[in-house]
Amino acid sequence: QVRLVESGGGLVQPGDSLRLSCVVSGRDITWHGMGWFRQAPGREREFVATINYNSRDTEYADSVQGRFTISRDNGRNSVYLQMNNLQPEDTALYSCALGITEVIATTPREYDSWGQGTQVTVSS
Repeated sequence: QVRLVESGGGLVQPGDSLRLSCVVSGRDITWHGMGWFRQAPGREREFVATINYNSRDTEYADSVQGRFTISRDNGRNSVYLQMNNLQPEDTALYSCALGITEVIATTPREYDSWGQGTQVTVSS
């Protein structure tokens, strides 16, 4: 059984940084793309960032480009999201996802396993 567990969320002020982690168990992520998505109350889930199996290809949502960085450690079966200069509009439940293939993917249907999420709240 595949399990994804996120951590690292919290309550921060505008301009602060957070680093989210996602540890996967039950499947080796080495040959899978990985992604981060977020969902704010009353809104649909939206793509944040994705990374391919060997970290050579990444893609970001326009809203986080230049502020967020996705990375992975296949040896630790983990993926990370470094979030800098956080803003109130970044407030959401952040979830990581395991891709069906090894390439980057920006839509939920390209992922087959999801974590429960970690809450990020940005407020002054």
